[in-house]
Amino acid sequence: MTRVAVNGVTGQMGGAVIEAATDSEVVVGFATSDTDAVDGVPVVRPEDAAEALREYDVDVVVDFAVPEGALTVADACVEAGVPMVVGTTGFDEDGMARLKDASESIPLLKATNFSQGIQVLQRLVREAVGTLDEYDLELMETHHNRKVDAPSGTANSILDVIQEERDVEPVYGREGHAPREDDEIGVFARRAGDIRGEHELVLAGNDEVLSLSHRAEDRGVFAAGALDAATWLVGRDAGWYDFSEVVDA
Repeated sequence: MTRVAVNGVTGQMGGAVIEAATDSEVVVGFATSDTDAVDGVPVVRPEDAAEALREYDVDVVVDFAVPEGALTVADACVEAGVPMVVGTTGFDEDGMARLKDASESIPLLKATNFSQGIQVLQRLVREAVGTLDEYDLELMETHHNRKVDAPSGTANSILDVIQEERDVEPVYGREGHAPREDDEIGVFARRAGDIRGEHELVLAGNDEVLSLSHRAEDRGVFAAGALDAATWLVGRDAGWYDFSEVVDA
């Protein structure tokens, strides 16, 4: 079985990864909280991750934390020579550059969403936006009330796909006198309750509306996808990998 370490093990996604790990074994977790163990998994602080990766003979790290913690563990993975699957979102340009640097030494897979359905949605978005090139575009995402980054990493990934097909500028919400420009896309983020994740792109024109959407019913779908990515990543050459490669495989 693949021996997995989970960064952010005390969080909701960390718990979901432990629960979903039926074909892998979670042998250690990393967290900044003063917790000795989660569901029988020993917990180590991120600054001690390099030593723990060697001690527990870890094959791969699955990360769902915050940017600062993810980068600390990425450095540890480079030191220990351990592959890393990064699910943390909200990195700034410097953070992304540090992850890219890490991928020169280890196999590193970065994804904003580990749902197979989202991968298909992105492909449909590319086709729809390229074909309906004069339709207005509006992008909306909804998540639970504890999510701190907005728009979501997945929404930003969808926006990247759109901008590869059309020259549009995002407008993040509207207020007051705000006439719509032809070259804009409205981007909206909602935070409420315990919503796992909803994303919708609306294309409107020619007296019709096309809506492309995805809704996650349970966090387990992301955890299972991350574990699939982790198993796939073990044994790969150092480099930057994408979840679409896992889905295609």
